[in-house]
Amino acid sequence: MTMENAPIQNPEEDLATRFPTAYTILFLLIILVAALTWMIPAGQYDRTMNEEVGREVAVPGTYQTVDPNPQGFVDVMLAPTAGFYDPDSYAANAIDVALFVLFLGGFLGVMNATGAIDTGIRSSMRHMEGHEIWMIPILMTLFAIGGTTYGMAEETLAFYAILIPVMIAAGYDAVTGVAIILIGAGIGVLGSTINPFATVIAANAANIPFTDGILLRFLLLGGGLVICSAYVMRYAMRVKADPSYSIVAKQRDAHRKLFLQDQNAEFKEATLNGTQIVALVIFALTFAVMIWGVSSQGWWMARMGALFFGSAILIGLIARLGEKKLTGSFVDGARDLLGVALVVGLARGIVVIMEQGMIADTILHSAETSLGGLPELAFINLMFWIEVGMSFFVPSSSGLAVLSMPILAPLADFANVGRDLVVTAFQSANGLVNLINPTFAVVVGGLAIGRVSYDRWIAFIWPLLLILTVFITVVISAATLL
Repeated sequence: MTMENAPIQNPEEDLATRFPTAYTILFLLIILVAALTWMIPAGQYDRTMNEEVGREVAVPGTYQTVDPNPQGFVDVMLAPTAGFYDPDSYAANAIDVALFVLFLGGFLGVMNATGAIDTGIRSSMRHMEGHEIWMIPILMTLFAIGGTTYGMAEETLAFYAILIPVMIAAGYDAVTGVAIILIGAGIGVLGSTINPFATVIAANAANIPFTDGILLRFLLLGGGLVICSAYVMRYAMRVKADPSYSIVAKQRDAHRKLFLQDQNAEFKEATLNGTQIVALVIFALTFAVMIWGVSSQGWWMARMGALFFGSAILIGLIARLGEKKLTGSFVDGARDLLGVALVVGLARGIVVIMEQGMIADTILHSAETSLGGLPELAFINLMFWIEVGMSFFVPSSSGLAVLSMPILAPLADFANVGRDLVVTAFQSANGLVNLINPTFAVVVGGLAIGRVSYDRWIAFIWPLLLILTVFITVVISAATLL
């Protein structure tokens, strides 16, 4: 028997890849950004409080060089910790997101202990046999609505462990499940219409009403959603027809074993009992309450974590798991997502290094200089690519809006371009980059939950990125000329 045909004894080996893990990639990026702080001059804009935005924003024309603060070995070693909280002031950074991920893992662990999810998946596959493909555009539309209305991002981490088993059970693969969530919510953010964390903050920082340019953003949203849904559906149908077409074909058996517990499971005999039905109702209501709280009540990670913690206890009591099994299942579930929580801190550590090295404003000043005196078409397209580049260093849509819009939006007046087009270029660039951004915790976290390596994700999505880039370029160029 050749090595290629030899059976793999350890499922974890089947999930392995020679490409570096997310932890290594992110730590190398921390080192790279630290090295840049030794090469890029330090500089700062003056800042003033903008009451409408609720944050301090940069003042155009005030850039000045400052004493450098290059980041050394100690700073690099502290960066993962600083990604969670500031070790000097103890101010929170990404610790709230990491704790939310652990509470979510505990909630899913308790839910899995009831057997309701596994049985529910089998039952749903029995009822949807032959029509599973239509779950893809429906679910992507729902996630896109969340993205375009309130910037759904970190909240999506709760859905991977639920949706991926459904997709695998339907004959697709883990990449299909990841794509539905990550691309669905991502295209919603790319085409943000009323998203307060992207469009509204950016428009306020640009001193225009957020409704300016909203029809163009609806066009980006609708067209992008059609493109993305068709792309994922085509891939899913080809995988179902021929599993070897899957980007993660080598991990197929290991994924089925991991996500379905039994890779030879049959779905025809699955029947939910009364306790499992109640557990699933509470499960669904938990996510409904989460969406309501985030979209209308100003909830963020602490309250969402408390919601999942409380729901886990309630489900455990109703299912009569007992104290030891309830706590054990919660801890085991949190342990399963511990790697994701660590990834969140590493990703934020990159931003911390750049901020401490004071190179963000210098990069922004270079962009400001590059845009001066350009004709309309060149201006808007260069604006888009500048925002693409900056998005890799500042993945947060609200953070990038506050950083760049006060400086770059006024330049549109000199190029005879509407400021609303600058806002649209910003949000589409940020949304596009955050489909693959290794500094964005939502990307690396979602891939970690789905056991899809970063190189496999790039192999899957790069043609779609090209299509979307052409689509965005055509739309914003046409809008500039009209």
